[in-house]
Amino acid sequence: MADDELLRVGQAAAVIGVSVDTIRRWDEDGTVRVERSEGGQRLVPVAEVQRIIAERGGTGTQGPIVASSARNQMPGIVTGVTADLAAAVVEVQAGPFRLVSLMTAESVQALDLAPGREVVASVKSTNVVIGLPG
Repeated sequence: MADDELLRVGQAAAVIGVSVDTIRRWDEDGTVRVERSEGGQRLVPVAEVQRIIAERGGTGTQGPIVASSARNQMPGIVTGVTADLAAAVVEVQAGPFRLVSLMTAESVQALDLAPGREVVASVKSTNVVIGLPG
């Protein structure tokens, strides 16, 4: 996902680990640059989310997936998907971490993965497994 991609306020808040009200206050006081949709909805550029995470060193607060044997679970937002007929690369921003998962194109379709989708990345050994929250 390019740095000029936009996240809804709730998505940005979840990745940063703050409330939606905090994002709104930051918009009003100039702490974060927010764009507006044609309908007036606040949209936060991914570059702004990454900047704030780097400044704060924080992580998201989304709950864990329902069940998994993997212990290293990191909630995040899909920031990019590149797929062909068989394989796919899925990029996830999980707090201050950018994770890349290689999976089948069929898995991308089954999980309906697309930029902006909330996911939980599970890191086990050298693999990053993507799951859906709750």
